[in-house]
Amino acid sequence: MALTAWRTFVTVCRLGSLSAAATELGYTQSAVSRQIAGLERQLGVPLVHRHLRGVRPTPAGEVFRRHALATLNEADRALRAIQDVRHGALGRPLTVGATPSLAAGIVPAAIRRLLETAGPVRWNLSPELSPELHERVIAGDLDVAVVTDAPPGLPNDPRLERRLLGLDEMVVVLPVGHPQAGHGPVPIQELADQTWVEDNDGSAALLRQHAARAGVTARIDLTAADLLGKMALVATGHAIALIPGVLTCALRTDVTTVALVDPPTRGIYTITPRRDPHPSAAPLLEQLATAFRSVRPAQAHPVPRG
Repeated sequence: MALTAWRTFVTVCRLGSLSAAATELGYTQSAVSRQIAGLERQLGVPLVHRHLRGVRPTPAGEVFRRHALATLNEADRALRAIQDVRHGALGRPLTVGATPSLAAGIVPAAIRRLLETAGPVRWNLSPELSPELHERVIAGDLDVAVVTDAPPGLPNDPRLERRLLGLDEMVVVLPVGHPQAGHGPVPIQELADQTWVEDNDGSAALLRQHAARAGVTARIDLTAADLLGKMALVATGHAIALIPGVLTCALRTDVTTVALVDPPTRGIYTITPRRDPHPSAAPLLEQLATAFRSVRPAQAHPVPRG
């Protein structure tokens, strides 16, 4: 089987759309459809289910997607290794993944400290949500990922080593000039009736759970595509939002934050593969712990690896 079709299938699954995959890969939509159909003929099973909003993998397609992703990642690493040998750079790059809020602050700070103490290291950083990062470490696509246990939580996997950096208290982000700006801690009851915006299911679940414990319901009336969109809606006065405390060091100037009474928390973890760890992974973990303590000193509770 040609890996080109495998890559097309994985891209279709990731984007949930034949047309979006065609745009990203530089093909026509009909070419993408032919590649998917060719794979289905070779495997003898349907791989995607078409619906009104696009496509999603069938159960067989999901199984094939996981193996295809691992195979493609390994093929990409093989090609990069050959290129490194050709150019005389034998050390493999350090591939790091982080959730968007962590990629906006403590992870770049930790990488900077790593470079200052360990010397030049080739590296790259991929912001994604925790479930995707977990899967990419298992697939061998990432050397280190910084994730959270926000809903749906983190699965246990014997192939991975997980270490707690600490607990992060969530805060509410408000537009500058909001009546609650400069006050706090504020009970959620005083904010529940306002319009809230959320950009992912994990953060929305934390907000709903916190409000429910206080006997109220938070009005999540707006949805943003990502963290940048969420901040834009807050800055322009359309809504308020729950955000990680670690993000407060990287906020735009037209928003502010207020603490909550008995705030919801989430654990911040690093995950690394147990086999074939990158030589720079261990020193980066130490720098990540230092960076987390510098922005959330009261919530840092490092524990032994496990």
